Amino acid sequence: MIYRRRIQIEFNHCDPAGIVFYPRYFEMLNSVIENFFAEVLTYPFTRIHIEENCAVPTVRIEASFHAPSRLGEIVEFTLAVEDVGRSSAKLALEASAGGQVRLNCASTLVWVKPEGRAAPWPEPIRRKMIAFMEASDGA
Repeated sequence: MIYRRRIQIEFNHCDPAGIVFYPRYFEMLNSVIENFFAEVLTYPFTRIHIEENCAVPTVRIEASFHAPSRLGEIVEFTLAVEDVGRSSAKLALEASAGGQVRLNCASTLVWVKPEGRAAPWPEPIRRKMIAFMEASDGA
């Protein structure tokens, strides 16, 4: 399965030339991940961070930028779960517009308990991520 989210490029995303300033892509990627947790895993960041005092930090990220995105464009982001470990998950994200890939990203998240150490994923999250990943494999 693939999670999709469309984001319109706004002035605050852009440099003076009117193209996305690359660190803003990381903010958009985080937004896609946050919405994936809320909409697909039904485990929103408010629950994770506020109610449970846990976190899901990005511990590894690798991005390739292929073409610029410009003010006013609508960019479609996709997210696929590639692997679910005991306490980590590998995600593949892509941004595209007008049939052109703008960005590819590989990201690794880790479940972190309040004391700041990695811990196993809560079973509801782990189960849903695996089901999402397996649905992708069968597509």
